[in-house]
Amino acid sequence: MSDRKFHPETLMMSYGYKPELSEGAVKCPIFQTSTFVFKNAEEGKAFFEVAYGLRDKGPTEEMGLIYSRINNPDLEILENRLSLWDEAEECAVFESGMSAITTVLLEFLKPGDLLLHSGPLYGGTDHFIQHFLKKIGVTTLEFHAGQPREEVIQLIKDSGKGGQLSFIYIETPANPTNALIDIGCCREIANQFSTNDKPVFIAVDNTYMGPLWQHPLQLGADLSLYSATKYIGGHSDVIAGAVCGSKAVITRVKTLRTFLGNMAGPWTGWLLLRSLETLKVRMEKQAANAKVVADHLLAHPKVEKVYYLGHISPEDTMQYAIYKKQYTSAGAMLSFDVKGGEKEAFRFLNALRLVKLAVSLGSTESLAEHPASMTHAGVDPDYRKKMAISEKMVRISVGVEHIDDLIWDIDQALERV
Repeated sequence: MSDRKFHPETLMMSYGYKPELSEGAVKCPIFQTSTFVFKNAEEGKAFFEVAYGLRDKGPTEEMGLIYSRINNPDLEILENRLSLWDEAEECAVFESGMSAITTVLLEFLKPGDLLLHSGPLYGGTDHFIQHFLKKIGVTTLEFHAGQPREEVIQLIKDSGKGGQLSFIYIETPANPTNALIDIGCCREIANQFSTNDKPVFIAVDNTYMGPLWQHPLQLGADLSLYSATKYIGGHSDVIAGAVCGSKAVITRVKTLRTFLGNMAGPWTGWLLLRSLETLKVRMEKQAANAKVVADHLLAHPKVEKVYYLGHISPEDTMQYAIYKKQYTSAGAMLSFDVKGGEKEAFRFLNALRLVKLAVSLGSTESLAEHPASMTHAGVDPDYRKKMAISEKMVRISVGVEHIDDLIWDIDQALERV
C-alpha cells in the first residue's frame, strides 16, 4: 500500500493524523488548549526559530507545537488535508472567508499599488476593495467576463499605473451571475506586467466550485481562496475560510495571520475535518440535483432567464471555452430571473416550504435568497443593474434533498407569482 497514490476523498479519513499520538483514537480529538509544553528549553528555542522564519526546517524536522494562535493539531491536520484537493504545497485556515480574503489582500498590497479585479464580486469582498483598500491608498481597477485580454491590458495601461500592478483578484464563477473569468488569460496578463523585483500575484475565490470542480492553482493562480463555511463545511454550522498555494506565498499569509490573530480555532478545525470526509459525495449529489432544477426552471413559463453553467451554449464561444477548460462540473449554484420584479421574486421566496430563505450556500439543505436586497445590498444600485443583479433575480444553492421534493417546492412557490 505504501507505493499507492490514494485519491483525496480516501485520504480525507486519515491523512496527517497519527492515532498513536492520541491514545489510539480513530478520529482526531479536539485539542482545546491555548499553549503546549516543551520537553526542554532547547526544543522551545528550535520551535520558535522555525515559526518566526529565523531558519528553515531540517529535512526530517516537523513543525513543533507552540501556541494555538500559531499552530494547533486540529488546524494543522485540516490544512494538510485541504491542500490535497488543490495539489497545493500548503494551506492556511481562518475563522471566516472574509478574514482569509482580507488577510491575503493586506499581505500582497500596499499604498500606491494597483489591484485589478473581476466584477461582480461577493458583496463583502466588493465593500472591502471599494471602501477599505481605497482608504489606505490602493488603486482598484475592474474588468468583466467577456472582455478580451488585449482590452484588459489596455485598461491597465490607460490607468497610468501599469508599473504598480501588484495583484489580480478573480471570482469565478461570479456570485450571483455565474459569469466566468479565464484564469489562464489572467496569468498571461500578470506575467506581462511582472518583473523580477515585482511579481504580480493572482488569487481566485473558488468558493462556488471548490475544492472539487475547479483547481485554480493548476490553471495559473497563485492562491486559491475559499469560504470554508460553504461546501467544505457543508452543514451550516461553522464559519471559516481557507487559502491554498505554494509554500512561499502561504508562509507570507500565515505570518500575517499570526499577528492579526484570525486563525481558526480547534473546534472549527475539528468540525471541518468531520465535513471533509463527506465532501465529495455531498457535492456530487448537489450537482446532480442542480442540473434537474436548472433544466426545470429553464422550461417554466414564469421564469425569464436561468444563470447556470450547464446551460452555457457553444454559440457563446468565449464563456463556453472557459467552461470546458476550467470546470469538471456545472456545480450546484444557480440564479434565475422571475418574470416581473422584486414583488414577484419576494412572492416566490415567501412561498417556499422546503427550501430555506437564507443567505450562504453549499450546505446540505437547499437555500434561496434575493441578491439585490441581501448579499449584494451594499453594492452600488447602478452597478448591480449593469451586472444584471436585478430585483427579479433569485439565487438558489441546491442541497441533497430528494429531487422530486425540491421540484415540488419550486413549482408550488412559482404558482404564487
